[in-house]
Amino acid sequence: MSKYADRLIEHINTHPEFIQPPARKHEMMNNFLLPGLQDLCVSRTSFQWGIPVDFDPKHVVYVWLDALTNYITKIGYDADGDSSALFQKNWPADLHLIGKDIIRFHTIYWPIFLMALDLPLPKQVFGHPWLLQGEGKMSKSKGNVLYADELVDMFGVDAVRYFVLHEMPFDNDGVISWELMVERMNSDLANTLGNLVNRTISMSKKYFGGVVTDKKTEEPVDAQLKEVVTGARDRAAAKMAELRVADAISEVFVLFKRCNKYIDETMPWVLAKDEATQDRLATVLYNLVESISIGANLISSFMPQTAEKILAMLNDGKRDYEDLATFGLRENGIRVTDTPKILFERLKLDEVMQKVEALHPAAAAESGDGAEKTDAETEGIDIEAKEEITFEEFEKMQFQVGEIIACEAVKKSKKLLCSQVKIGSQTKQIVSGIRKYYTPEEMVGKKVMVLVNLKPAKLAGVLSEGMLLCAEDAEGNLALVAPEREMPTGAEIR
Repeated sequence: MSKYADRLIEHINTHPEFIQPPARKHEMMNNFLLPGLQDLCVSRTSFQWGIPVDFDPKHVVYVWLDALTNYITKIGYDADGDSSALFQKNWPADLHLIGKDIIRFHTIYWPIFLMALDLPLPKQVFGHPWLLQGEGKMSKSKGNVLYADELVDMFGVDAVRYFVLHEMPFDNDGVISWELMVERMNSDLANTLGNLVNRTISMSKKYFGGVVTDKKTEEPVDAQLKEVVTGARDRAAAKMAELRVADAISEVFVLFKRCNKYIDETMPWVLAKDEATQDRLATVLYNLVESISIGANLISSFMPQTAEKILAMLNDGKRDYEDLATFGLRENGIRVTDTPKILFERLKLDEVMQKVEALHPAAAAESGDGAEKTDAETEGIDIEAKEEITFEEFEKMQFQVGEIIACEAVKKSKKLLCSQVKIGSQTKQIVSGIRKYYTPEEMVGKKVMVLVNLKPAKLAGVLSEGMLLCAEDAEGNLALVAPEREMPTGAEIR
């Protein structure tokens, strides 16, 4: 690894688009590359699953070595130079779109593996953020657990798709909660979109029997509407080109919001009262139906079922992408549906939360009646004995000495610190609930004892790849356990 560090640093500096968003690049450079990249052991002995090392049956290949190479072997890479036409066509990849928790493997390990093979690097690696629960850690006792299938049952799949895409910022974690879902459902989906479609179809039916015709009565307000509508495709495409999905879907909703404003500006109900303005009324409704149709086509990638329903009610079809910047392609005389359907029902938060509570009732009864534990005597602490384990079970646990080389507080958590812990030639990210007892600055440089083969898990949305050993006193205060004398990182704890 260290052999290629300078070359990788140069590549990152000369290709600013390589790691996105920029915050991920700064994280990799400042936490791993610039401090000095350590060599990586490419085999493991702490477990048996994996690809065996052919010259030593006690070793298996490090999973990230064989996993990452699947990107090229799957499409026909051959180390002896006989790679397939598919590989020649598709490598290097234009984009690796991954979760930010595995950005290190894709922007440090993987590029170096490719450099060692003398292969080109992927053109870009994007580490997308996470969607976090709004009230911190999920808990069944709080009734705040969010399951995807329950969200879909409550709101519908397209509403969930909209929320997840809309609330996921470009480079920061998003937040999800039942309350926010209801708010978006009512404001964006029921009001902005659903009400727009329903009003437009209802007015077309009421005033012209559902027949939509452009009478060409142009006014300045029409041009303003058309400018927003015809520009929406390219504005959304520009955001998608930068992987700003939330901004792209927002651009489409700018179109729908402009349609609502157009209704307020033209006041079709007033035009309907005067025989002399019937042509103007017809043009206004045509402009609305045409605008909604273009918007529905644009939103079909994000909310396919909703787009299909809208186009069916307008008696319109899917349009080619190239046509979505052209206004007026809808033929005159086509009827809209006689019975518009409600796309999204407005919801009452208290009713939703009652359903949530029924799904996840408070688990206070499961946790006992809250009897307090007695304080330990000053000369020692007695704790409840756990079930005995065999030596073979204990032997499965791997403890090593580590050194904390970087540490920061976990956002949206008052308890957690996220540490980068150097353990021999590798670095693990470990999240610990010790923020009350240590500042990030105090953590850096400490030698610690680490359980290194703990199955990775996410805490407050942040991946943790091990556990720091701590001692706890009678009051619940924590202190890191450290070697009594100086020991090198990676030293095994027996």
